[in-house]
Amino acid sequence: MSTITPDVVAAHQITPDEYERIRAILGRDPNLTELGIFSVMWSEHCSYKSSRVHLKKLPTRSKLVVQGPGENAGIIDIGDGWAIAFKIESHNHPSFIEPFQGAATGVGGILRDIFTMGARPVALMDALRFGPLDDPEVGARNRRILEGVVSGIAHYGNCFGVPTVGGETAFEPSYNGNPLVNVFALGVFRKDQIFYGRASGIGNPVIYVGAKTGRDGIHGASMASAEFAEESKQKRPNVQVGDPFMEKLLLEACLEAMRTGAIVGIQDMGAAGLTCSTCEMGSRAGTGIEIDVALVPQRETGMSPYEIMLSESQERMLLVAEKGREEEVLRVFRKWGLDAVTIGTVTGDGMLRVKNHGKAVAEIGNRPLADEAPVYHRPFTKPLRQVPMEAPAFKSRGLTADLHAVLGSDDVCSKRWIWEQYDYMVRTNTLAGPGGDAAIIRIKETGTSVAMALDGNGRYCYLDPREGAKLLVAECCRNLACAGATPIGATNNLNFGNPERPEIMAQLVDAIEGLAEACAFFETPITGGNVSLYNETLGEPVFPSPVIGIVGLLKTEAPVGIAFRAAGRQVLLVGGLGEADEIRFGGTQYAKQIIKQLWGLPPALDMEFEKRVHDAVREMATSGLLESVHDLSDGGLAVALAESAFGNKIGVDVNLSSGLRPELLLFHEGPSRVLVSAADAAAVQSIARKHNVPALQIGVTVTGRYTIAQNGTTLISSPVNSLYESWAFALESRLQAEIHVV
Repeated sequence: MSTITPDVVAAHQITPDEYERIRAILGRDPNLTELGIFSVMWSEHCSYKSSRVHLKKLPTRSKLVVQGPGENAGIIDIGDGWAIAFKIESHNHPSFIEPFQGAATGVGGILRDIFTMGARPVALMDALRFGPLDDPEVGARNRRILEGVVSGIAHYGNCFGVPTVGGETAFEPSYNGNPLVNVFALGVFRKDQIFYGRASGIGNPVIYVGAKTGRDGIHGASMASAEFAEESKQKRPNVQVGDPFMEKLLLEACLEAMRTGAIVGIQDMGAAGLTCSTCEMGSRAGTGIEIDVALVPQRETGMSPYEIMLSESQERMLLVAEKGREEEVLRVFRKWGLDAVTIGTVTGDGMLRVKNHGKAVAEIGNRPLADEAPVYHRPFTKPLRQVPMEAPAFKSRGLTADLHAVLGSDDVCSKRWIWEQYDYMVRTNTLAGPGGDAAIIRIKETGTSVAMALDGNGRYCYLDPREGAKLLVAECCRNLACAGATPIGATNNLNFGNPERPEIMAQLVDAIEGLAEACAFFETPITGGNVSLYNETLGEPVFPSPVIGIVGLLKTEAPVGIAFRAAGRQVLLVGGLGEADEIRFGGTQYAKQIIKQLWGLPPALDMEFEKRVHDAVREMATSGLLESVHDLSDGGLAVALAESAFGNKIGVDVNLSSGLRPELLLFHEGPSRVLVSAADAAAVQSIARKHNVPALQIGVTVTGRYTIAQNGTTLISSPVNSLYESWAFALESRLQAEIHVV
């Protein structure tokens, strides 16, 4: 047996104080297997020990919430006896080390979180962050990571047979050494057929099902709880290897086994593998679990109990069945060609007892592992911010050229190259897929559809984490309003740097409090999510990067869409031109792409006004009056008008009455604004007046040309096709470009 030295403890990322706490819990020194078990369950990735005290501030309840945080996924009642399960998870660190498998297994893990609840997955979305593709030093690596991540998501989702219906992708230097890969999944099931991860019933058998266990992914949870250093590239053995075809078999077998009525509890083996599934299921039920790792199906020889317990091999589940009905369950999995073995039993002593060929190799209480990890009240100061408040002097050299540049930038350009690799129509439920404000999936069993939107903005959150987080919630809900949906619930992924740095911890605290305030106001309770910390490389943190995913309900009908449909239609700006000043212009795409600086504050948000805009736009979108609807976000009004023109190559002739300087007027990103087109402008304005919001008639759709004037003076004039060329192919061009260092 290995000696537990201070170096061994440190290698497991256990602090001296935590080690003494482990000794006190056990009443003795741990052996190596026990130390490994504690190290993964007490890792930041599994325990949320730095964020847990603050996550309690988030709203988690509503009349529609069936299951909030604490299970594998949140559940919302959508009516008619049906429910949806949804969640977002990160696979950031693995995706830097091995982009294809890191992203692929991130998809596999979130899918298992959904079907372990009993729901059939029906949709995926992803929020991706990379370093700039044209970075003179690491651009080639950034391109390789992007291509690997997108291929991994496409491979797993397409092979499994679930549509990837939308998402967002952004690029910043802070992600050069630490890309972010956040994957959202949603599933549908009957409300009376929910399963939970609880090991209930003393004497019930504990059954291992799915793929065999190997050495891949060992200490994956611990790796995701540390910063990247130079040696991180050597951690490829810590990245799991996925098999989407195996997972498809596992899905069908699990759902069929659930229908037998013999399954008491079920949980996937994700982060921390067999360790996490055993102790969490036991802790939730207040029971113990005894297993013998010698019975675990293994694909490699000579695996130790330590390796078996900490392996994160994919496509595996742990079940608890009713005693005497094991054979019903085993028969189903054998039918699907999957391993299914009884490896233990539920006990009444609350202990996780691990044996190897009958000999005890670990004995730890389930609650100390799953629910009583250290909780840290980490000190925090002011959020890290290393940019000025005041704006630099700037003046456009040509607004038409500026629009071309913004449209062709990494953040704003078409992401068709990404989403064309995804099968977003599989299962034939997709009403609105990638490229719009929100994705929409119909629920065939009811007359209801579910709309989904993901949003994040690291630049806003770097300037002010609290206000930036509130803006994310507002935009997500605004996207759903454009789809005609009423938001009902949310999930979040909190991507931040090292919480042991007070200025980084301050970013996290402020962002959580901003999310809490906005989610409470917009009535979108958080039903679960993920916290990913230590997103730093060589001491350089990523931008504070919370991602919010919000789901909404609407009646199943054809969505309006963002594209202008015909010439001669009135173009209106619901919410008005908005307010802007130079200080609140510093986080915009114009500031990034044209001025090439970051400063000031994010746009100002009036949540009361924002909510009235949502209500008005939702009524417009479902009234049959609109021919197009598109929210204003990255790039402001000029970009929204261009994106609306591209779908059918229908141009626009706009004249804006405003005293704002032209750069701000065209490109400021103030919230609470939605661009619509309609044949009957008066009817649209009538709805706006009802909700006490402006709906300015700013122009008309035309054939083939894009023109914006201010007080009668032309600011931008270009053929639509010319703007489209700048926007449509920029990403492919950068991926294929050779970078020359000057």
